[in-house]
Amino acid sequence: KMSPCCLLALLAVISLTLAASPGVKVKLTDKGIEYGKQIGMASLQQKLKTIKVPDLSGTEKVPPIGKVKYSLTGMTIVNLGLPKSALVLMPGTGVRLAITNAFINLHGNWRVRYFRFIQDRGSFDLTVNGLTITADIAIKSDETGRPTVSTVNCVANVGSASIKFHGGASWLYNLFKSYIDKALRSALQKQICPLVADVITDMNPHLKTFNVLAKVDQYAEIEYSMVTSPTISKSSIEFSLKGEFYNIGKHREPPFSPTPFSLPPQDNNMLYIGVSSFTPNSAGFVYNNAGALSLYVTDDMVINILLRIKERLCVLFQIAKRFPGMMMKLLVKTVKEPTISLEPNNVTVQASGTVTAYAIQPNTTLSPLFVLNMEGSVSAQMNVTGVKLAGAITLNKIEMTLGTSYVGQFQVRMIFSDALFPSRLEKGFPLPTIGKMNLINTQLQVLKVQSDI
Repeated sequence: KMSPCCLLALLAVISLTLAASPGVKVKLTDKGIEYGKQIGMASLQQKLKTIKVPDLSGTEKVPPIGKVKYSLTGMTIVNLGLPKSALVLMPGTGVRLAITNAFINLHGNWRVRYFRFIQDRGSFDLTVNGLTITADIAIKSDETGRPTVSTVNCVANVGSASIKFHGGASWLYNLFKSYIDKALRSALQKQICPLVADVITDMNPHLKTFNVLAKVDQYAEIEYSMVTSPTISKSSIEFSLKGEFYNIGKHREPPFSPTPFSLPPQDNNMLYIGVSSFTPNSAGFVYNNAGALSLYVTDDMVINILLRIKERLCVLFQIAKRFPGMMMKLLVKTVKEPTISLEPNNVTVQASGTVTAYAIQPNTTLSPLFVLNMEGSVSAQMNVTGVKLAGAITLNKIEMTLGTSYVGQFQVRMIFSDALFPSRLEKGFPLPTIGKMNLINTQLQVLKVQSDI
């Protein structure tokens, strides 16, 4: 037997397992990481320039003078360089930032007092070379399903420091500058890692602009929350996103689940976005539930469609005889959600529906004429416009059979009309983005799903 607590724990584990398969995957390659590093290093350099070196003071014995009191004040950074830096992916954990051969130049003022009554002052320049910074950065998912970063470890070391004094009895300082060098290096090292951590933390507000829930139109929105923590390998970071359409304000799961899939092992571009068939199929489920795949066709559109019905003369004669001079209306609707399948360089949409013809009575009531059963297939040519995935459909075939007739029996073999398939592909739907990100030089491939199973 299983206790209620164990049962609930098991159900929670099962729920997490079921939710772990994404509908969309995003892969950031070495090239994308390098581009991001360049932006990040510019921010880090500006941040490090804000280092505030505290005033230093103390007393040292300087033979043969004896005790000398000194102070260093007003120290400011006049130059800072990070000539060599790298972001190294740490599989399974995160990213390591490694900075070497960095340097800092400071300028400040000095003052001494010795023999109790002799005072002197001047300025100095400090050059810090061989500065190294190593910071480990964790990449995880926050409570909203957005990526978040944090510093888990940081070490900063100042390789060497040289100080040059100007004015007054600067020779005095040269006698004990090794003590001053040590104090300055210690003061710098204490401030570097907190500033690095601040730069990493400052990335999170930008990451919170990730469109975890993006509105598509008045019927649907798409969720891009992360279903697992990022997968980090030696050459890329892969994000697994839900990629599921929902009715706005009503999140109802479809009667099917994502099939695990893998992105192709390509790394020529900065970013790869993989959309599985689950995502558009969830869109079909949503739009069908919302009634958005139904439409009325009226007036001269009806005549154009009816003129394409085989043995149309007989049908039109019977309709005209029974409802002389009346306008007509067709109701085209799906009977279940369309099914989208992906094959190499081809997207196919299969749909089942009905076409119901009505005569519009003078009092605006509708009198049914006939019902046609419809099986259709269209091909979609997909394209990326800005940060949207869109497409244009081409009709493959529509097969019609007579379901019910109130105007006598007639044969229906086929009707060709794009009006029977309301397409929502032209406007497209938003892809996962952060902030004002834009996609350029995009390439689109339609591949057969490579399952992870």
